[in-house]
Amino acid sequence: MRLFPILGVSSLLCNAARAIEVNFDDTQSVKDAASTIAFGLMSYYTGNNTGDVPGNLPDPYFWWKAGAMFGTMVDYWFLTGDPSHNEATMQALLHQRGENDDFMPKNQTLSLGNDDQGFWAMAAMSAAENNFPDPPDDMPQWLALVQAAFNQWVTRWDDRSCGGGLRWQIFFINGGFDYKNSISNGCFFNLAARLARFTGNQTYADWAQRVWDWEVATGLITDDFRVYDGVTVRDDNAAECPEMDTNQWSYNAGIFLHGAAVMYNVTGDDVWLARTRGLLDEAERRFFTEGVMSEQRCEPFGFCNLDQRSFKGYLARWMAGTAQVVPQTFDRIMALLRPNAEGAAAACSGDPVEGFRGMPGTACGLQWHPRGFFDGLVGVGEQMNALSAVMYTLIQPGRTAPVTAETGGSSRGDPGAGMEPHSWDMPAITTADQVAAGFLTSGIALSLVAGCIFMVK
Repeated sequence: MRLFPILGVSSLLCNAARAIEVNFDDTQSVKDAASTIAFGLMSYYTGNNTGDVPGNLPDPYFWWKAGAMFGTMVDYWFLTGDPSHNEATMQALLHQRGENDDFMPKNQTLSLGNDDQGFWAMAAMSAAENNFPDPPDDMPQWLALVQAAFNQWVTRWDDRSCGGGLRWQIFFINGGFDYKNSISNGCFFNLAARLARFTGNQTYADWAQRVWDWEVATGLITDDFRVYDGVTVRDDNAAECPEMDTNQWSYNAGIFLHGAAVMYNVTGDDVWLARTRGLLDEAERRFFTEGVMSEQRCEPFGFCNLDQRSFKGYLARWMAGTAQVVPQTFDRIMALLRPNAEGAAAACSGDPVEGFRGMPGTACGLQWHPRGFFDGLVGVGEQMNALSAVMYTLIQPGRTAPVTAETGGSSRGDPGAGMEPHSWDMPAITTADQVAAGFLTSGIALSLVAGCIFMVK
């Protein structure tokens, strides 16, 4: 895990007088503040510059965070009505869909995890649920892109070790292939639940139930609704994987909270309502400090890495999503999100010498407590967190619920998507290949023997 040093004291004092001013009782004021923060966020993006790659963030940001960012921008358009960033968002999502329309672009295979694919797929799912403008007819549609990822996760479900679950990495050559983590399985669970709601297809709901049951059976979700990070596979044929990372991160809690809420919306089963409330209880206990979110494993100590510095925004997203589909939680969640948003906006007062190209005096820091404090940390994660905190206060009961195919959703699907082989897939080994390999191996062995004899002589 890479650690990032705390910035110098001088950077902490570079606060401009402008800052983000917002009246949360005034919808237009909230939208204006969100617009300013969104401008600062998109100022980090270079993929729409001539010669750059659409959808990619510049170094040092990983590919998955770009998917998370564009998922945030889909929601930004939906909540504010501002189409300013729609063209860049559409271009990015379609360019990064990959050669097989499944969010597995060939140039990302060296670090492509199931969770990376999942964050791009969740952006497409939000586009379908929010009726974001559909792609041109000759391009894959939002729903079909999500179904492609889902179908591939089904084929990757690994019953041989740990009793099931998805591995973190897709390819065995990548570090982390021996780890089954909650965020990868959370992407599977979350999108299975949302596909069930959007399409009405029971198969998706069945898979959501299966993923939840696996998380509980392994102990990654506890009886008191803690969500632990993952388990390590030490034996590919062992039914149990007792070596567990018990760290709790806000995005793990959030992704299962939202998925459970969607499952209650789909089934009406009080079991899912109890799970939703249990996860919300634990998220509040674990990740809220004096009214604002805090990534408790690293933020108070100043050593969150680039990935961890974006996690709080996803918790805000999924708390808001929970309030949308489970009205019983709306008042409670808004009572948490409102003071949190006030703290986040107050922290958007930075004017660092470098690292931020948004409006002067509106750079957002990581820590939101004490209120009005700018900690000097800036980046995609910090700006995205603050945008999420502010804009999700715009949700309204009964008026901002995601659509389905039956309630006005326009996105078209393809239930069989994602099953075509990739251009980099290894071909089947034939008898001729085995014979040729045997000759090659024998030739190498004879050369080594001859070399040794020569050296001895």
